Amino acid sequence: MATLVRRTASRLVGSCFKNSFPVNPSLDQSCYALGSLRYLTPSISRDNPFTTSARKRASSTDSLLRVIETEIGFAEQADDYDRVEETPSGFRFKMEEKPGTKIVTLTRDYQGESVVVEVHMTNLVTGDKGDDEEESDEEEEEEHEDKPEKPKQSNVPLLVTLSKKTGPSLEFRCTAFPDKIVIKDMWFTFPDDPSKDELAYEGPSFRVWDEKLRTAFHRYNEIRGIAPSMINFLHEYMINKDSKEHLLWLKTLKNFVKC
Repeated sequence: MATLVRRTASRLVGSCFKNSFPVNPSLDQSCYALGSLRYLTPSISRDNPFTTSARKRASSTDSLLRVIETEIGFAEQADDYDRVEETPSGFRFKMEEKPGTKIVTLTRDYQGESVVVEVHMTNLVTGDKGDDEEESDEEEEEEHEDKPEKPKQSNVPLLVTLSKKTGPSLEFRCTAFPDKIVIKDMWFTFPDDPSKDELAYEGPSFRVWDEKLRTAFHRYNEIRGIAPSMINFLHEYMINKDSKEHLLWLKTLKNFVKC
């Protein structure tokens, strides 16, 4: 009898709990599914590393462009980049200049000879020392013992080529100063057979030649138009070209960074 009473009471209590907390089968399955997905779905950070990296690149590019544009503004304010030098009277050379290059080519004929002069960018000497040049005299002598002496005034490097109708050409490497043109070296080239250039004997250094012979070759070039009277014009012309090329280079740099 007691056993029957306990069984009846147990069923009654279980029924009361079910009625007090009804369970929706579909809700139970949904909760289970969501619980499972919580472990399967990866967490996504709000700060996407790819987006952050792109923002940093854009910021650095904009900053660089602003600096370049400032430099372009300074270059455009200079007087040299658009100034045109008047060709002096008696200048017998034809000038050929290509934008984007660092040389100007002069050509002329002299009594059946072809005279070609490559004019390179002016070496400006301002007299100011940079931070890297503020060394003691002893350190400078040891470090630059085998290097050529630096020029003490502005100059224009020249490469002069004299050619006849046949045979080798004679080339001079010169440095043009405001009051004189100095021949540094002289050698033969072979336009008809360039392979000979590598094996050709270049002769003794021009500096060790007899002074009369050196003077005679300076006169030889002067007669062909390589004279100090043309240097001031070339000096100013190449300074202007350097300014123009610098501005063109900055604009090309800007377009590269912008793209």
